[in-house]
Amino acid sequence: MDYFDAVILGIVEGLTEFLPVSSTGHLMIAQKALGLDLGDDAVTGYTAVIQMGAIAAVVVYFFRDIGRIAKAWFLGLVRPEYRGQLDHRMGWYVIVGTIPVGIAGLLFKDLITGDLRSLWVVAIALIAWSAVMWAAERVARQDRSEQDLNMRDAVAVGLIQVAALVPGVSRSGATISGGLFRGLDRVTATKVSFYLSIPALVAAGLFELPDAMSGGISVGVALVGIVTAFVVAYASIAWLLRFVAGHAITWFIPYRVGLGLLLVVLLSTGVMTAT
Repeated sequence: MDYFDAVILGIVEGLTEFLPVSSTGHLMIAQKALGLDLGDDAVTGYTAVIQMGAIAAVVVYFFRDIGRIAKAWFLGLVRPEYRGQLDHRMGWYVIVGTIPVGIAGLLFKDLITGDLRSLWVVAIALIAWSAVMWAAERVARQDRSEQDLNMRDAVAVGLIQVAALVPGVSRSGATISGGLFRGLDRVTATKVSFYLSIPALVAAGLFELPDAMSGGISVGVALVGIVTAFVVAYASIAWLLRFVAGHAITWFIPYRVGLGLLLVVLLSTGVMTAT
């Protein structure tokens, strides 16, 4: 993997990490187009490592919110008057909402980095999860804001986030859909999705870092991918928050289904191989 590959993968990661189109699926397609081996542990690890750039973009974009939440959570551990505040509760929601995907990621690591690393899986998941996104918008009441969040929401969205371990589902597509199923408005559901992405993707990046580095990928190549992902992801976050304020996530469904069908055709005709 060279610097050109790093820039391309960084752009793809930054553009797709927070849009409900599946960053992992797009990275696998890009890696295949660049001639990289999808089964190589170093390539899989690099995918997780450059996600750190996207997560850094979330932290910078929501720096004040995250700082306020962290402060209220820590103070609430020793001072009861903070425990009823939304910021303190949000800290717990992020922790609890991250537990399911953390456990599932550890239990099914071999499956996630093995058999699921197939473009057939990506194609099917892109199409199938689009139906879930459509259903979420169909039943969405959007009558609950950030102030209405509760622990049941955290558990529900955390559980549905596990589905995003399947390439092609999309972590943001899963968590935003989960929020909509719970009656949250789109902006709140999207912000919760951003908050939950931080511990989940940081853990994934750190966990895969040894594989990426042991595969001969230089520190420079890793840094170029991370920085590129950061810059593109920051712009993507700002755009998505404005977009969901007035548009349904079903706007992404034609693209998802179209890409999924294109993959099916390419794989069926032998133009592209699955791994």
